Amino acid sequence: MKLKKFEGNPILSPNPENTWESLVVCNPAAYYENGKFYLLYRAAGDDAEHFIHIGLAVSEDGFNFKRVSDKPVLSPTPNSFDAGSVEDPRIVKFEDEFYMTYAFRPYPPGRYWENAYDIVEAPEHNSFAPKCLRDNIGNTALAVTKDLKNFKKVGRLTHPSLDDRDVILFPEKINGKFYMLHRPKNYVGAEYGTDYPAIWIKSSEDLMSWDVPSKLLLKGEEKWEVKVGGNTPPIKTESGWLLLYHGVDENFTYRVGACLLDLDDPTKVLYKTQNFLMEPETSFEKDGLYKWGVVFPTGAVVRGDDLYVYYGASDQWCCVATCKLSELVDFVKKDSK
Repeated sequence: MKLKKFEGNPILSPNPENTWESLVVCNPAAYYENGKFYLLYRAAGDDAEHFIHIGLAVSEDGFNFKRVSDKPVLSPTPNSFDAGSVEDPRIVKFEDEFYMTYAFRPYPPGRYWENAYDIVEAPEHNSFAPKCLRDNIGNTALAVTKDLKNFKKVGRLTHPSLDDRDVILFPEKINGKFYMLHRPKNYVGAEYGTDYPAIWIKSSEDLMSWDVPSKLLLKGEEKWEVKVGGNTPPIKTESGWLLLYHGVDENFTYRVGACLLDLDDPTKVLYKTQNFLMEPETSFEKDGLYKWGVVFPTGAVVRGDDLYVYYGASDQWCCVATCKLSELVDFVKKDSK
């Protein structure tokens, strides 16, 4: 089974009229409510520093989106922990408030696509400076909003010495606890049970104190998924929590797989696809800033039995693919070992 890509992709492209989004619009969080689709997308201009922001677009059909403003809804805060970038958001809703996790850096990453894979710029500091500053480490924070336009930054969620991204909250409490997926790049080696970065899971009583040890949830097993990370907030189904995740192969190509987690104990993987659901195929998926090919979902919403998967293409465009949710769940169960 493959996700069906929208023929009109990309659904959002860089906007030359706004300097903060003239080069990049990608990796959108997504939410569907009261007949409207909302995308909170990562955006950046063509500046040398490459400051990264988050913009908002709205649609009534899930395919044709209109920007709500010529300004970002969230930007780096000067001289703060996220002064360089706010990016790759994921969003869930608890009662009347939205909770958005977002990746950040203390300094802008520079034109990272011109460097070797996964290398960003970092200013010089002496050896006493925290590692997060010396290496311009990517980490994750939480922001809260009621209208998707005005956000309150709550602060860092994961340990400052970890390069920890792809942090995703479950959309409801499970047995009285909040759960979070994350991908700490440092958690590799024999003591961690994985040779490459993988998906970990942990719980919390209050959304900010994640002090309990993490558990290794899922690691790469197929050739297309040497390194893996979570993509979209889990979707509750009768068969389990449906999670879309990405696998990166030895050539740095990004593809998409899926798994089902136990409803009452999401630390248990019930089913996991052997084959990927989506891979880079089109010119904008293979020939953007990342030349090796990237499809990277960060938002998925359900309307009836229709699943809309919103993804970034090669770190430069926003796209959408669809399928029947019931058919995808059946496929994950059948394609599992």
